Amino acid sequence: MYSYDYWLIIAFFAVVLVPAPFLGRFYYKVMEGQRTWLTPVFGPVERVCYRIAGVDAQAEQSWQKYALALLAFNLAGFVLLFSILLFQDYLPLNPQKLPGQEWTLAFNTAVSFMTNTNWQSYSGEASLSYLSQMAGLTVQNFVSAATGLAVLVALCRGIGRKSATTLGNFWVDMTRATLYGLLPLCLVLALFLVWQGVPQTFAHYVGAVTMQGVDQVIPLGPAASQIAIKQLGTNGGGFFGVNSAHPFEDPTAWANLFEVASIILIPAALVFTFGHYVKDLRQSRAILACMLALFLIGGSVSLWSEYQPNPTLNNAAVEQTAPLEGKESRFGTTGTVLWSVTTTAASNGSVNGMQDSLSPLSGMVALVNMMVGEVIFGGVGAGMYGMLLNVLIAVFLAGLMIGRTPEYLGKKLQAKEVQLLVVTLLVMPVGVLVLSAIAASLPGPAAAVSNPGPHGFSQLLYAYTSAGANNWSAFGGFGANTPFHNLMLGLGMLIGRFGYILPVLALAGSLAMKKSAPIGQNSFPTHGPLFVTLLTVTILLVGGLTFLPTLALGPIAEHLSMGF
Repeated sequence: MYSYDYWLIIAFFAVVLVPAPFLGRFYYKVMEGQRTWLTPVFGPVERVCYRIAGVDAQAEQSWQKYALALLAFNLAGFVLLFSILLFQDYLPLNPQKLPGQEWTLAFNTAVSFMTNTNWQSYSGEASLSYLSQMAGLTVQNFVSAATGLAVLVALCRGIGRKSATTLGNFWVDMTRATLYGLLPLCLVLALFLVWQGVPQTFAHYVGAVTMQGVDQVIPLGPAASQIAIKQLGTNGGGFFGVNSAHPFEDPTAWANLFEVASIILIPAALVFTFGHYVKDLRQSRAILACMLALFLIGGSVSLWSEYQPNPTLNNAAVEQTAPLEGKESRFGTTGTVLWSVTTTAASNGSVNGMQDSLSPLSGMVALVNMMVGEVIFGGVGAGMYGMLLNVLIAVFLAGLMIGRTPEYLGKKLQAKEVQLLVVTLLVMPVGVLVLSAIAASLPGPAAAVSNPGPHGFSQLLYAYTSAGANNWSAFGGFGANTPFHNLMLGLGMLIGRFGYILPVLALAGSLAMKKSAPIGQNSFPTHGPLFVTLLTVTILLVGGLTFLPTLALGPIAEHLSMGF
C-alpha cells in the first residue's frame, strides 16, 4: 500500500464520522417537526404537499394503519414504474428510441427500485430512456430510501414512547425524509459531481471515431442527479451499465472519495438519531462501535487478501505485486476494496470494480456483509432498524444467561416481541437459501452460472444474497436476465424488504404500548464494552449458524483450492 491508500482510508472515515452526530441530530429534529435552518425553505413546500394529498399532519396512525399506508404507497410506486418501463417506447424523452422492457425484466426492475435494491439485469444506457431514468428510477431512489427512514423512525418512537398506541404518520414521515433528509444533500452532491465532470444533459448520444478508426457512441444523459441519490439513498443502481467504474459516473479521485463516503453517510448519522429519540446517546456510541468493529474486520481481511499474490500464477514477477484484474486502475486496489466493503456493508451495491474478480476471501467478506442483514451501517433506515433487531436479540440472550426477563431501555421483551424477532430471523434464510437452492437444483436456471465449481456456486449464491439483502452488487458472470431469475430474484427482494418492515412495525407498536420500568443498578447495561462485544458476537453467531455451510461450498472451498 502507498501513502495515497492510507490517506484515502483516513479521509473516508473523516467524511463519514465527523458530520454524523450533527446530521443525526438534524434528522431527529426534522422527523419530529421541530424547526431547523431548512424550515423556511421547505416548510411551505411540505404544507402544500399535505394540502394536495389531503393529509392531516397532526393525525397519527397505529402500527397497522402505518403499515397499510406504507404498503399502498409502495404498491402505487411499483405499478407506476412497471408501466413506465413497459411502455417507454411510447413515452417522451427517449431520443435513442429505446424499446420497452420485456415484462419479466420490467417486473424485476420495478420491484428492485421499489424495495431499495436497485438490481439491474440490463445496461442502463442501452435499455432505458431519459424519462425512465428520471421519472422512474430516480424517483424510486428517493421514496424507497425515505420509506426505510420512516420505518426506523416508527421503531424509534415505539422504543422511546410510553403507553402509546400510535407511531406517527407515514405520509408525514415519508415527506419529511424526502424533502429535508435526502433532497438537500443530493442537490449538493449532484452539483459537485457535475463540477467533477459527470454529465447532466438531455442531449442525444454523441458519435465519435476512436484512434483506431472505429465508430463509437458515447452515451450521455441526466446522470449526476441519479448518481447522487443512488449513493446517498443507499440505492446503488447505476445510470450506466458498469456503474461507478464508468468514468462518467466516477470521473475523478475527489468524486470517488465523496461517492463512496456518501454510501454510509446517512446510515452513520441515523445511529445518533436513535440516541436522540431514546434520550441516551451512549446507546448510539455502543451501536456505532459495533458497526465499526465489523466494518474494520471485514475491510482488513479483504485488503489483506487482495494484496496477496495469486499462488496459481507461477510467475515470480507477478507474485511481487497485487493482482489488478477487475480493479479500478485509476484509484488502485485499495480504492476498489474500500468501495466493495462499503457497498456491501450498506444496502447500496454500487461498484467501481468487478466483484467477480475479487479473491475468494474478499468475495466472502462481501457475502458475509450482506448475509448478516446488511446491518454494518446498512441502508438508509433499514440498516439501523436491522441493527436494533440484533440489539433486542442480544438483550434476549443476555436475559437468558442471567435468568431474568430481558428488557431494553426499560421495555420488557415478552413472548410477542420474541416471536416477532424470530420471524425476522427467518427472512434471510428463506429469501437466500431456499430460493438459491431452487435455482441451483433446476438445470435451466443453473445454466446462468458461467463458471464451474465453487466460484460458479458463489455467483449464484451472491445473486440471491444480494436480492434478499436488498443490495445491488453481483458477481458479473451470472446471467440473471432470464424469466426465471427475473421473477425469483424479484420475489427475493420482496421477502428481504417487507419480511423485515412488517415485523418491525408490529414490534414498534407492541413496544410503544408498554410502560417503561425505571433503569436501575440491576438492569443489564447496553452501552458499555461488554454489550458491544455481546452484540458483535450475536451478529456473527446468527449469521454463521445460518450461512456457514453455503460459504464452505463457495468462497471457502475456492480459497482452499488455490493452494495457499
